[in-house]
Amino acid sequence: MDTTMQAQQHATSRVVLVSLAAAMGGFLFGFDSAVINGAVDAVRGGFALDAARIGFAVSCALLGAALGAWYAGPVADRWGRVRTMQVAAVLLFASALGSGLVVGLWDLIAWRFVGGVGIGVASVIAPAYIAEVSPAHVRGRLGSLQQLAIVLGIFAALLSDAWIAGVAGGAAKSAWLGMEAWRWMFLVATVPALIYGTLVLGVPESPRHLVAKGRIDEARDVLRQMLALPNGPALEAKLHDIQRSLASEVRPRLRDLRGQRLGLLPIVWVGIALSVFQQAVGINVIFYYSSTLWHSVGFSESDAFTITVVTSVVNVLVTLLAIALVDKVGRKPLLVVGSVGMTVTLGLMALCFAQATGEGASLSLPQPWNMVALVSANAYVVFFGLSWGPMVWVLLGEMFPNRIRAIALAVAASAQWLANFAVTVSFPKLAEIGLSFAYGLYATFALLSLVFVLKAVRETRGVELEDMQG
Repeated sequence: MDTTMQAQQHATSRVVLVSLAAAMGGFLFGFDSAVINGAVDAVRGGFALDAARIGFAVSCALLGAALGAWYAGPVADRWGRVRTMQVAAVLLFASALGSGLVVGLWDLIAWRFVGGVGIGVASVIAPAYIAEVSPAHVRGRLGSLQQLAIVLGIFAALLSDAWIAGVAGGAAKSAWLGMEAWRWMFLVATVPALIYGTLVLGVPESPRHLVAKGRIDEARDVLRQMLALPNGPALEAKLHDIQRSLASEVRPRLRDLRGQRLGLLPIVWVGIALSVFQQAVGINVIFYYSSTLWHSVGFSESDAFTITVVTSVVNVLVTLLAIALVDKVGRKPLLVVGSVGMTVTLGLMALCFAQATGEGASLSLPQPWNMVALVSANAYVVFFGLSWGPMVWVLLGEMFPNRIRAIALAVAASAQWLANFAVTVSFPKLAEIGLSFAYGLYATFALLSLVFVLKAVRETRGVELEDMQG
């Protein structure tokens, strides 16, 4: 698209509002993912679970997320982006309600799996939708709303966990209606699920989906509202660009992703690798297990909850900084800075935990290593939140050619959730081997992510979606 047409596009208040509504799925994604943090110890004690079973109970939602992400693309191409978001809201509401009322381990696993499917659907559809309704010059900032919503959801979940545990006197203690506090931690998630489902009722369909379905007049109306393009050559040229980019599309299928290099197109492998590296650096260990981790190295349960909430606040603030920088600095430079910073901070954490004494519940970090570990963990969150957190979602929403975007994003997001599952389910066992080993492994992946970005990732700042090449 030429620069004259780009100059005529504006990020209207409407496009910002609908992007915020779509990103609410990210809030639920973050909330539902992190709410288990405060409940881990209580669930483990209440159901007498060993490390392997608590690891699976925490991470089973991620298998559901991989399934939801895999099918989100085809469902979104068939039913539309908006209807797919509504499905995600229903699944997340049902999961929150069911998880809070479970009577045993296996129904908790089942309801967490259902919620995971909803998370997976939301993780694919929100960045795709936001990218498709946004002008190119602000697409990075609006796409970063997904990650901002995720970290706000994490913060809200950890804050509500801390408050509920504080009121009850502990996550395993009785709270309202005679139910344990950890049950209320899950039940609270029904509120944002209802809000999300209500908000997406007023969101317009993606113009690219409308064009793909031959609903040209509706697409023209949406483009006029979203990009403030008046009737005339600029609006018709934008429609023509979308039609041109979709001209070869029948319905995207997995076979459309085939290429000569290891069976897939190079751009698809880049998307998969971005997704895997985002999880392989161990970020969700901080948000799924941090309360247990800080409790185990000498902090009280109350202090451990407080530290976890503070860490999530840091994550929110640095994500705001990333939003301010993404369309000025670009995606690739931020990823490079993040990889370097994470390598250093994770290496420091590995060094700190090499000084630990005891094991399991009696693990202890001596002074000053416990404070160095605490500072390093928060610095690690800063580097992740500035780079790999938001940038991966921005890139996945925009880097693929239009004709394969939905299905390629589904494949990449599924890979991300499987990597997330592998990291999360393995952490309790890795922790038994030694936390120094675990964080050293994550530091190695952070270093490998730097090599990958320098060699394989292309900058997409300012490029129109219709001009993305495979």
